Amino acid sequence: MPEGLRRHIRYPEDFFAIQARKYATYHMLDPQVFYNKEDLWAVPRRAIEGRDRDMEPYYTIMRPPGEQKEEFILLTLFNPARRDNMIAWMAARSDPPNYGRLIVYNFPKQKLVYGPRQIDARIDQDPVIAQQLALWGQRGSTIIRGSLLAIPIDQSLIYVQPLYLAASEQGALPELRRVIVAYGNQIAMEPTLEQSLAHIFGGRAPGVTAAAPSAAAAPAAGATGARQLVQRAWESWTRAQEALRRGDWATYGAEQKRLEETLRALTQSK
Repeated sequence: MPEGLRRHIRYPEDFFAIQARKYATYHMLDPQVFYNKEDLWAVPRRAIEGRDRDMEPYYTIMRPPGEQKEEFILLTLFNPARRDNMIAWMAARSDPPNYGRLIVYNFPKQKLVYGPRQIDARIDQDPVIAQQLALWGQRGSTIIRGSLLAIPIDQSLIYVQPLYLAASEQGALPELRRVIVAYGNQIAMEPTLEQSLAHIFGGRAPGVTAAAPSAAAAPAAGATGARQLVQRAWESWTRAQEALRRGDWATYGAEQKRLEETLRALTQSK
């Protein structure tokens, strides 16, 4: 196979989904635990268009734990059976020479990592978000929730979900109106990813002003660094979305890599 073609091979989604479902049971190594199914996992489920469905694996670019550079991987999540918190994630590597190798990262059992269903519930229960969604609904607009993207960062996950509005007229194109970001116990919905990240990580997004006491007029160096990282994340996300619309997968992958690096730096500076 030509080298130029080999670089574009992707690990197959259907095959990976079957492997993930089998691993949810056969990851148990202790015979007694396996026999009693004491540590059974499951692929997270979400309500999508009114129906309860398994989350499908998705491609992303990230740096696996212990590696020096980012890779193109296929990712899926796990939660304990009959529970909604996260327990692990599993990834299939596509870049040579590691094509076909599977890696699994277990979250610390003493650390609560929210799962997709819990994040959906927190979004629905947030009073500010619920009020805005109800207002849009009263105006006759159709609210479209984009894909919920879970980005592994160290020992936790950052969730990002865009919200679109579509007018009631037939053929109206959806318009991006808000971006929801959830990390740990914090959740934010702002007009841009930049502002949502600033809300979560404490930096103030450019263009958002607030009155402050004169004694606090000089911003701390940490806050300035956070604002710069938030701005960088917003620029990477915007360029990635533009590349996605053009079908420019090389640029999309590069910007996703930069976004993951910036989010990691934000969590470390928090």
